[in-house]
Amino acid sequence: MTGAGISAESGIPTFRGAGGLWKEFKAEDLATPEAFAKNPPLVWEWYNWRRQLIAKAVPNPAHKALVQLEIRKRGFTLITQNVDGLHDLAGSGKILKLHGDIWRLRCTVCGANWPNRKTPLPKIPPHCACGGLARPGVVWFGEPLPDGMMKEAEHAVSAAQVFLVIGTSASVYPAASLVPYARQAGAKVIEINTDETPFSATVDCALRGPAGELLPKLW
Repeated sequence: MTGAGISAESGIPTFRGAGGLWKEFKAEDLATPEAFAKNPPLVWEWYNWRRQLIAKAVPNPAHKALVQLEIRKRGFTLITQNVDGLHDLAGSGKILKLHGDIWRLRCTVCGANWPNRKTPLPKIPPHCACGGLARPGVVWFGEPLPDGMMKEAEHAVSAAQVFLVIGTSASVYPAASLVPYARQAGAKVIEINTDETPFSATVDCALRGPAGELLPKLW
Protein backbone atom coordinates (compact mmCIF):
# COMPACT_ATOMS: atom_id res chain seq x y z
CA MET A 1 0.00 0.00 0.00
CA THR A 2 1.35 3.40 -0.97
CA GLY A 3 0.58 6.88 0.31
CA ALA A 4 1.52 10.48 -0.39
CA GLY A 5 5.14 9.95 0.65
CA ILE A 6 6.03 7.95 -2.46
CA SER A 7 4.66 10.73 -4.68
CA ALA A 8 6.36 13.45 -2.65
CA GLU A 9 9.66 12.00 -3.87
CA SER A 10 8.49 12.86 -7.40
CA GLY A 11 7.91 16.46 -6.33
CA ILE A 12 4.18 16.29 -5.70
CA PRO A 13 3.18 18.16 -2.52
CA THR A 14 0.93 16.38 -0.06
CA PHE A 15 -1.68 19.20 -0.28
CA ARG A 16 -2.40 18.77 3.41
CA GLY A 17 -1.14 20.70 6.41
CA ALA A 18 0.62 24.07 6.39
CA GLY A 19 2.55 23.29 3.21
CA GLY A 20 -0.63 22.44 1.34
CA LEU A 21 -2.31 25.83 1.52
CA TRP A 22 -3.73 27.22 -1.71
CA LYS A 23 -4.96 30.80 -1.71
CA GLU A 24 -5.36 30.48 2.07
CA PHE A 25 -7.61 27.44 1.70
CA LYS A 26 -6.84 24.08 3.29
CA ALA A 27 -7.25 20.88 1.30
CA GLU A 28 -9.61 19.59 3.98
CA ASP A 29 -11.90 22.57 3.32
CA LEU A 30 -11.97 22.11 -0.47
CA ALA A 31 -12.01 18.34 -0.93
CA THR A 32 -15.55 17.85 0.39
CA PRO A 33 -18.98 17.37 -1.17
CA GLU A 34 -20.16 20.42 0.77
CA ALA A 35 -17.46 22.66 -0.70
CA PHE A 36 -18.27 21.48 -4.22
CA ALA A 37 -22.01 22.01 -3.71
CA LYS A 38 -21.34 25.51 -2.41
CA ASN A 39 -18.79 26.65 -4.99
CA PRO A 40 -17.97 24.26 -7.89
CA PRO A 41 -15.77 26.80 -9.77
CA LEU A 42 -13.57 27.35 -6.68
CA VAL A 43 -13.08 23.63 -6.09
CA TRP A 44 -12.37 23.06 -9.77
CA GLU A 45 -9.88 25.93 -9.82
CA TRP A 46 -7.99 24.16 -7.05
CA TYR A 47 -8.09 20.81 -8.84
CA ASN A 48 -7.03 22.46 -12.10
CA TRP A 49 -3.98 23.84 -10.25
CA ARG A 50 -3.27 20.42 -8.70
CA ARG A 51 -3.54 18.66 -12.05
CA GLN A 52 -1.03 21.06 -13.61
CA LEU A 53 1.45 20.39 -10.78
CA ILE A 54 0.99 16.63 -11.01
CA ALA A 55 1.31 16.65 -14.80
CA LYS A 56 4.94 17.79 -14.42
CA ALA A 57 5.87 14.85 -12.19
CA VAL A 58 7.33 11.53 -13.34
CA PRO A 59 7.55 8.15 -11.59
CA ASN A 60 10.57 7.77 -9.32
CA PRO A 61 12.66 4.65 -8.53
CA ALA A 62 10.13 3.54 -5.90
CA HIS A 63 7.30 3.44 -8.44
CA LYS A 64 9.52 1.54 -10.86
CA ALA A 65 10.65 -0.94 -8.20
CA LEU A 66 7.02 -1.85 -7.51
CA VAL A 67 6.54 -2.58 -11.20
CA GLN A 68 9.48 -5.00 -11.07
CA LEU A 69 8.00 -6.67 -7.98
CA GLU A 70 4.69 -7.11 -9.79
CA ILE A 71 6.50 -8.77 -12.70
CA ARG A 72 8.28 -11.20 -10.38
CA LYS A 73 5.41 -12.02 -8.02
CA ARG A 74 2.24 -13.39 -9.65
CA GLY A 75 0.02 -12.65 -6.64
CA PHE A 76 1.11 -9.03 -6.29
CA THR A 77 -1.53 -6.35 -5.67
CA LEU A 78 -0.83 -2.62 -5.43
CA ILE A 79 -3.17 -0.69 -3.14
CA THR A 80 -2.73 3.09 -3.31
CA GLN A 81 -4.22 6.05 -1.51
CA ASN A 82 -2.80 8.34 -4.20
CA VAL A 83 -4.87 9.86 -7.00
CA ASP A 84 -1.99 11.19 -9.13
CA GLY A 85 -1.66 8.31 -11.62
CA LEU A 86 2.12 7.91 -11.23
CA HIS A 87 1.78 4.18 -10.65
CA ASP A 88 -0.03 3.92 -13.99
CA LEU A 89 2.71 5.90 -15.73
CA ALA A 90 5.38 3.65 -14.18
CA GLY A 91 3.67 0.59 -15.66
CA SER A 92 1.89 -1.00 -12.70
CA GLY A 93 -0.98 -3.23 -13.80
CA LYS A 94 -3.14 -4.41 -10.90
CA ILE A 95 -3.90 -1.25 -8.93
CA LEU A 96 -6.63 -0.71 -6.37
CA LYS A 97 -7.15 3.05 -6.20
CA LEU A 98 -8.80 3.54 -2.83
CA HIS A 99 -9.29 7.27 -3.25
CA GLY A 100 -10.00 7.44 -6.96
CA ASP A 101 -8.13 9.09 -9.84
CA ILE A 102 -7.64 12.82 -10.42
CA TRP A 103 -7.38 12.12 -14.16
CA ARG A 104 -10.98 10.93 -14.34
CA LEU A 105 -14.15 13.02 -14.28
CA ARG A 106 -17.60 11.96 -13.16
CA CYS A 107 -20.95 13.50 -14.10
CA THR A 108 -23.09 14.59 -11.17
CA VAL A 109 -26.24 14.08 -13.26
CA CYS A 110 -25.97 10.92 -15.38
CA GLY A 111 -23.07 9.27 -13.53
CA ALA A 112 -20.83 8.95 -16.60
CA ASN A 113 -17.14 8.42 -15.79
CA TRP A 114 -14.38 9.25 -18.27
CA PRO A 115 -10.62 9.97 -18.47
CA ASN A 116 -9.40 13.53 -18.95
CA ARG A 117 -5.72 14.52 -18.84
CA LYS A 118 -6.07 18.05 -20.24
CA THR A 119 -3.98 20.60 -18.37
CA PRO A 120 -5.06 23.26 -17.92
CA LEU A 121 -8.71 22.46 -18.30
CA PRO A 122 -10.22 24.45 -21.19
CA LYS A 123 -13.33 25.26 -19.15
CA ILE A 124 -13.94 25.56 -15.43
CA PRO A 125 -16.06 23.90 -14.23
CA PRO A 126 -16.10 21.13 -16.84
CA HIS A 127 -19.35 19.54 -17.97
CA CYS A 128 -20.48 16.14 -19.23
CA ALA A 129 -21.74 15.50 -22.76
CA CYS A 130 -25.23 15.37 -21.25
CA GLY A 131 -24.78 18.93 -20.00
CA GLY A 132 -24.42 17.93 -16.36
CA LEU A 133 -21.77 19.38 -14.07
CA ALA A 134 -18.67 17.18 -13.80
CA ARG A 135 -16.70 16.56 -10.62
CA PRO A 136 -13.22 15.11 -10.05
CA GLY A 137 -13.16 11.30 -9.97
CA VAL A 138 -11.71 11.24 -6.46
CA VAL A 139 -13.00 10.34 -3.02
CA TRP A 140 -13.58 13.41 -0.90
CA PHE A 141 -13.51 13.68 2.89
CA GLY A 142 -16.73 12.28 4.25
CA GLU A 143 -17.43 10.10 1.20
CA PRO A 144 -17.37 6.30 1.09
CA LEU A 145 -14.78 4.45 -0.99
CA PRO A 146 -15.82 3.13 -4.43
CA ASP A 147 -18.17 0.14 -4.23
CA GLY A 148 -16.32 -3.06 -3.41
CA MET A 149 -12.90 -1.38 -3.29
CA MET A 150 -12.22 -1.96 0.40
CA LYS A 151 -13.42 -5.56 0.25
CA GLU A 152 -11.06 -6.25 -2.65
CA ALA A 153 -8.20 -4.62 -0.73
CA GLU A 154 -8.97 -6.69 2.36
CA HIS A 155 -9.09 -9.84 0.25
CA ALA A 156 -5.64 -9.10 -1.19
CA VAL A 157 -4.22 -8.32 2.24
CA SER A 158 -5.70 -11.45 3.82
CA ALA A 159 -3.92 -13.60 1.22
CA ALA A 160 -0.58 -11.80 1.49
CA GLN A 161 2.59 -13.23 2.97
CA VAL A 162 4.21 -9.79 3.03
CA PHE A 163 2.49 -6.41 3.25
CA LEU A 164 4.58 -3.37 2.32
CA VAL A 165 3.30 -0.08 3.75
CA ILE A 166 5.06 2.67 1.82
CA GLY A 167 5.01 6.43 2.37
CA THR A 168 1.68 6.58 4.16
CA SER A 169 1.00 8.34 7.45
CA ALA A 170 -1.32 5.45 8.38
CA SER A 171 -3.75 7.98 9.81
CA VAL A 172 -6.42 8.09 7.08
CA TYR A 173 -9.16 5.52 7.48
CA PRO A 174 -10.39 3.08 6.32
CA ALA A 175 -7.09 2.61 4.42
CA ALA A 176 -5.05 2.59 7.65
CA SER A 177 -7.14 -0.29 8.99
CA LEU A 178 -5.44 -2.56 6.45
CA VAL A 179 -2.25 -2.55 8.54
CA PRO A 180 -3.67 -4.32 11.61
CA TYR A 181 -5.86 -6.40 9.28
CA ALA A 182 -2.71 -7.70 7.58
CA ARG A 183 -1.09 -8.59 10.90
CA GLN A 184 -4.19 -10.44 12.06
CA ALA A 185 -4.19 -12.38 8.78
CA GLY A 186 -0.61 -13.49 9.39
CA ALA A 187 1.27 -11.29 6.93
CA LYS A 188 4.70 -9.89 7.67
CA VAL A 189 4.29 -6.09 7.66
CA ILE A 190 7.19 -3.95 6.45
CA GLU A 191 6.90 -0.18 6.82
CA ILE A 192 8.95 2.11 4.59
CA ASN A 193 8.72 5.75 5.61
CA THR A 194 10.87 8.76 6.37
CA ASP A 195 8.97 9.28 9.63
CA GLU A 196 7.41 7.17 12.33
CA THR A 197 3.71 6.36 12.07
CA PRO A 198 1.09 5.15 14.57
CA PHE A 199 1.92 1.57 13.51
CA SER A 200 5.73 1.78 13.55
CA ALA A 201 6.02 0.04 16.91
CA THR A 202 3.79 -2.87 15.87
CA VAL A 203 5.07 -3.76 12.40
CA ASP A 204 7.56 -6.58 11.82
CA CYS A 205 10.11 -4.28 10.23
CA ALA A 206 10.28 -0.47 10.01
CA LEU A 207 12.73 0.94 7.49
CA ARG A 208 13.49 4.66 7.77
CA GLY A 209 14.32 6.57 4.63
CA PRO A 210 13.03 7.55 1.19
CA ALA A 211 11.16 4.80 -0.65
CA GLY A 212 13.06 5.67 -3.82
CA GLU A 213 16.28 4.57 -2.11
CA LEU A 214 15.01 1.67 -0.02
CA LEU A 215 12.60 -0.17 -2.32
CA PRO A 216 15.13 -0.89 -5.11
CA LYS A 217 17.48 -2.36 -2.48
CA LEU A 218 14.87 -4.86 -1.27
CA TRP A 219 15.00 -6.80 -4.51
